[in-house]
Amino acid sequence: MLLAGLTALFMAVGYFIGGQGGMLIALAVAIAMNAFSYWNSDKMVLRMYGAEQVDARAAPELVGLVEQLAARAQLPMPKVFVIDQPQPNAFATGRNPENAAVAVTTGLLGQLNHQELAGVLAHELAHIKNRDTLIMTVTATLAGALGMLANFGLFFGGNRDNPLGAIGSILMVILAPMAAMLVQFAISRTREYGADRAGAEICGHPQWLASALQKIQARAQRIDNVQAERNPASAHLFIINPLHGGSMDSLFSTHPSTENRVRALREMAARTGQSGPWG
Repeated sequence: MLLAGLTALFMAVGYFIGGQGGMLIALAVAIAMNAFSYWNSDKMVLRMYGAEQVDARAAPELVGLVEQLAARAQLPMPKVFVIDQPQPNAFATGRNPENAAVAVTTGLLGQLNHQELAGVLAHELAHIKNRDTLIMTVTATLAGALGMLANFGLFFGGNRDNPLGAIGSILMVILAPMAAMLVQFAISRTREYGADRAGAEICGHPQWLASALQKIQARAQRIDNVQAERNPASAHLFIINPLHGGSMDSLFSTHPSTENRVRALREMAARTGQSGPWG
């Protein structure tokens, strides 16, 4: 429903900028961008962060752990990538479980223990299993395109024959990108809670993921992620917001607060008694 609303908003901006013809053009652009992001988004984001694919010879412990968790999640083995970045973080990408990838930073590998790393990888595999990677990529593409469309409308003045006149065009091109951003954030935040829950079930220990989130959050606030700062539209892909000052649990945050996520995981651990195969 949120994705449908985002597409409708895209068409509305097209109408306020170029009338009925503009609306049809906006729809065509939305379809084209979604198709492009469906097939190429994973390659684009991995290239953006300079991710290098590793195999069992190059990173036997990491690849073996992903393989073990993927089997527990009943998923095909995803490709595994490492990003040369001191900030501990991770993300998953890919249009479906058969074409998925998990990327972790060197900071994550160096600063988390085996159990915490398992919790993070299980979280990313949960995103793949729930097909969140496709949903969040499409929302990022549409939200970014809306921003460009709004700038286009401000530059050329918009369609003054709309029911609200020139003021309506101005309001639409100003407010639409903000609305799109809120929709993107709402989708991202909801999917993070879902991936936390499913990831804890995959690894069998909610406390492992809770501990990892706390550690990543503390270090992410002190260590810059230069690539993410240059490409803030991709921040929602990471397990913890890589941008500084992004931990507030507000409407304008790409992620729920780490404190709330940890609390939910600890409540889950208390309910389940942390039973799991690696206890």
